[in-house]
This record gives sequence, structure tokens and C-alpha cells, in this order.
Amino acid sequence: MLTRSDDLTILLTVVDTGGFSAAAEALDIQVARVSRAVSKIEKQLGVSILNRTTRRVNVTDEGRRFIDSIRTGLQQIQQAEDDLMAQKEMPQGRLRVDAASPFVFHQLVPLIKSFNQAYPNIQLELSSNEGIVDLIEKRTDLAIRIGHLSDSSLHARALGKSALYLVAAPEYLATRGIPMQTADLSAHDTIGLTGSKALNQWPLKGFEALNPSFSSSNGETVRQLSIAGNGIACLSGFMVKQDIEAGRLISILETQKLSNTAREQVNAVYYRSSTVAKRISAFIDFIQPKLSL
Repeated sequence: MLTRSDDLTILLTVVDTGGFSAAAEALDIQVARVSRAVSKIEKQLGVSILNRTTRRVNVTDEGRRFIDSIRTGLQQIQQAEDDLMAQKEMPQGRLRVDAASPFVFHQLVPLIKSFNQAYPNIQLELSSNEGIVDLIEKRTDLAIRIGHLSDSSLHARALGKSALYLVAAPEYLATRGIPMQTADLSAHDTIGLTGSKALNQWPLKGFEALNPSFSSSNGETVRQLSIAGNGIACLSGFMVKQDIEAGRLISILETQKLSNTAREQVNAVYYRSSTVAKRISAFIDFIQPKLSL
């Protein structure tokens, strides 16, 4: 065997991330190490695998089949290692989990200490992104996604549903009044989300379109704006249930509310060919009954 598995892993990361710098960042190594590994493989095999440009790298025709083969081969090696570790009582290894920051803050963070105590040999890495991430590009094993799923290449496991609530701070409602009908919202300040029109389709009878007074790409920011008395927001129950119970926010227009099944669904997603299935199952099995959706 002419090449080393660690060099091949670096090469795959370059292909998946689209560049040497991005691969170095993903692997937490120096760019020079990435460049040496790729050059070493090409020299040993006597063929150019990548075409370099100033902005991106592309796989050559000769390298494409090689990349596919080594990806399969490394997955088989990883699977063999995981199968061996699976014979032990406790799953172990690195598990990268991604979710929108509000879900991380309100649902995952409170569970991490107890999860670590239950599975001390799993090295958990949490990341938060407001948009949908490419699991391969971001080297993510598992993602928590809220709403409709469209990627058929992903395996999904339903975690439950989180109802939507129209909420405002008591101080705001005391000053501006409580809306009793959907049409009353036109006289109020509203707080919306940027990035997708669907996020501003509030589940109300006769609701047409939201022209928010304030907006943010981050759901937690919208929550904080609402608590601070800036207006009315529409947020998932997993974010605001405790605020409603504590009186920091008041739920309004309950009689006008419609079900929005697609947006309420919460799923855990991962690739069907994932080689970390045991760690993924352990994480999902642990958090699912403890989530407050």
C-alpha cells in the first residue's frame, strides 16, 4: 500500500470542504500539512488527483474513481473499528452534533452533563447554525432539524413536535393592549425571522403576510427581543414554554391559532451510511424522553 490512511483522510476532507484552508480548519491542522499530504499521495501514485485554482479545488477525471474508492475503503475501516468497539458495553468515540442555537441553548445544554456521565467515552462536539448545514462538508454526524425535511439521502428519526406560540411580554401587552383577532396584529409591533418566508407564516386564521417591525436570523434573539417588550413574536414551544410558565411571556391568540404540522416537527437526521450509528443511537435514545418540546 503506497498511501497512508491519515493522508487519505486529509485528501477526502479537501474534496468535501472544497479547499486546503477549509480542510485544515475542519481537521484543526496547518494548511502546510494538508498540502504535503495531498502532494505526497499524488507523487506516490504518479497522477494528479486535484486541479487547484485560486478559489477552489476540483477532482480530476482520473482522481474521481480513486476518491470514491478510498471513501468506501475508509468507511469500511471505520466500520470495522466501530464494530469492534461495539462489542464493548459502552459506545465511544467522537460525536459531532449540530442544531439551531435556540435548540442547543434550551434543549441540549441542560442535558449534556448527565449525558456525559452516562456515556463518558463519547467525545461530544456541539455546533450551532441557523441554517441547514451540509453534514459531510461540516463533518457533522447528527443534526437536529425543525420543520419539513427535503433531503431524501438523510435518515430521519422523529423526536416529537413543538407547537408554535404567539407571545409577548406582559409589559408590552399592558401598554399596547391584547390582540383578540388576527386582524388586530396590524396595530402592533411584530418580531420576525429572516432567511425564509416560511418562518414568518404565522399559523393564524386569516393571516396573510408578516411585515415585521424587527427581525433577526437568530430565534434566540427574537425571544430576547420579545421578553424585553419589543413586540409580538411567533416561536416554538421548546423555546418559550418556560417563559410562559414563569410569566416572562404571555401566549396570545390561542383561539385563532392553526396547526402547522410541517414547521412543528423536530427530527434528528444523519446519513444512512453513517459509521457512528451506535453513538448516534445512544445520543438520540438519551435525549428524546428528556426533551421539553
